[in-house]
Amino acid sequence: MIPVILSGGSGTRLWPLSRGIYPKQFLPLVSDKTMVQETLLRLEGIEKLQAPIAICNEEHRFMMAEQLREINAQPEAIILEPVGKNTAPAVALAALAAKDPEDILLVLPADHVIEDVRAFQEAVIKAEQLAEEGYLVTFGIVPTAAETGYGYIKRSDNKITHAFKVAEFVEKPDAVVAQAYVDCGEYYWNSGMFAFKAGRYLEELEKFYPEMLAACQLSFAGAETDVDFIRLNVDAFIQCPADSIDYAVMEKTDKAVVIPLDANWSDVGSWSALWEVRDKDSLGNALTGDVIAIDTENSFIHAENKLVAAVGVQDMIIIETDDAVMIAAKDRVQDVKKIVSILKSGQRSEADLHRKVYRPWGHYDSVDNGERHKTKRIVVKPGGKLSVQKHHHRAEHWVVVKGTALVSKGDETMLLSENESTYIPIGVIHSLENPGVIPLEIIEVQSGSYLGEDDIIRFEDRYGRT
Repeated sequence: MIPVILSGGSGTRLWPLSRGIYPKQFLPLVSDKTMVQETLLRLEGIEKLQAPIAICNEEHRFMMAEQLREINAQPEAIILEPVGKNTAPAVALAALAAKDPEDILLVLPADHVIEDVRAFQEAVIKAEQLAEEGYLVTFGIVPTAAETGYGYIKRSDNKITHAFKVAEFVEKPDAVVAQAYVDCGEYYWNSGMFAFKAGRYLEELEKFYPEMLAACQLSFAGAETDVDFIRLNVDAFIQCPADSIDYAVMEKTDKAVVIPLDANWSDVGSWSALWEVRDKDSLGNALTGDVIAIDTENSFIHAENKLVAAVGVQDMIIIETDDAVMIAAKDRVQDVKKIVSILKSGQRSEADLHRKVYRPWGHYDSVDNGERHKTKRIVVKPGGKLSVQKHHHRAEHWVVVKGTALVSKGDETMLLSENESTYIPIGVIHSLENPGVIPLEIIEVQSGSYLGEDDIIRFEDRYGRT
């Protein structure tokens, strides 16, 4: 069985922690592990698991690779989607990447919380047995409330071993209909998790959506391999129709079965959902960071950099990051995505970027910005190297505050230690590398007429960036 990690979500409802370039699946929201890492770690103990296949956005490739490396998970492949096309094409690509059409794909979104790991693993083992028999298995979450934010799966009366034949998939209902579903006892929340043989999925996709399969096959056949990454043929993949597994295959096939899963599951689709699964104090508050809460109840307060003090607050969400503060009533958290829409329409960087920006070589934090200057704190991990580059509009001054820097500047190469510095004039080709075994930290002061990140002309890059 091959775990297939779907990591295409943007998590706009969890802004300002979740951003376009750093979405929720790469954040440690519930434990000290990120949601991507938790997705794989909860499989530990299941026998005969093969190396995972991860599918993610091109912009997230280095975060995915690094987070898998941190938990010693060597992927079979990391497939990079140049554009999002929903889950049906993503899973088709994973099926094409499987070495054997008899391999079973265990399809798992990367941003779910499952508290009862034992119950989940038992359901996975049942799903594996049914997939071996040729069924396409989905996991239906036993509902605990009349939730209007999820789609539902209705089971039929036809029971097969540990599962039921699927009667129908239904869209997100209103509150009255959702309550009727829960009272009926024949409906489950649609988890978006699946298990089936790679070859069986491709057969059903060819039957019901041949043009989608053809586009996936063409893009995969024209793909290029770059270390762990599979880069699809962009032109072919852009022509691929966009659709979910439910619409493309599961609603149409006569081999769909649903396994009921009662494992304290959540897709953490909003701040209120995250509040539900977090540890809380005696007054129902989930508090993170430097927080003082007086006469405050049933609230989620997250402080990253500053003291956050709340007095007389009830049922509120307060999130502080290095560049934004978000305050919302707990019953209005679904509207947080409207903030992201406004930010995007205004072309504001807060929609996609944190002040701290991660790169394959490490990260940087823009600590001060002016009209003609910018100051960054740059951290380069051991062995990391920034691209060989130059700038047309800015000069840079580097001061080493920790570690050792190997600097190339024009025809000159030098080693800089703590408290040493160098100056990079406008137009001079340069690079920065950490040859040591501890992180390199430098302070970079930029000055010039234009300080945008797009003023980079790359000549060489070990990470394949253009």
